[in-house]
Amino acid sequence: MGDHKEQPLRVGAAVRRRRRALDLTLAVVAQRSGLSVPFLSQIENERARPSRSSLEKVADALRTTAVELLAAADPACSVDVVRGEGAEQSPEPRVRSLVRGHHQMHASEFTGDHDAGRELQFRNDQLMYVADGAVEIEAEGRAYRLGRGDTLYLTGGVRHRWRATVPETRLIVVAVAEHIEAVRDKPRR
Repeated sequence: MGDHKEQPLRVGAAVRRRRRALDLTLAVVAQRSGLSVPFLSQIENERARPSRSSLEKVADALRTTAVELLAAADPACSVDVVRGEGAEQSPEPRVRSLVRGHHQMHASEFTGDHDAGRELQFRNDQLMYVADGAVEIEAEGRAYRLGRGDTLYLTGGVRHRWRATVPETRLIVVAVAEHIEAVRDKPRR
């Protein structure tokens, strides 16, 4: 239960991501594949499942393979549990992913200290939540001290760095995934 391997794949999001990455319109993909614009739209919106033959035509039009599109597909399940029971307990700093797979959001738990000198900048928005301990976050030239239960929201593109100020600090970072174009939607042709 909750295992992505038992769930069917939703290839539509992978097709859309690939098409947008190539900056192609549905009309161009339709022309290249010999499939209709409405059918391609239905595929991208998960209202139609392409046959193997249709998926290969779409893949060719997107200069990739059906296998690559399937590998980039999202699992169809909407619920997945990531248990903390197996989380390794050690005095060393560690990172644990709180979300499995390729999704629109990503979440990680950082325990202990972090490379405070490393400046970070992400394409999309993120939320930082202090579950335990305390952190100091430098963003946009200002320092923010956060304690247990505090959150800091950063819009995409903000340069920042952080460090734990208390041993065994647990910081949860939830972000819009980097493959999502959430900050600026450029007009499509």
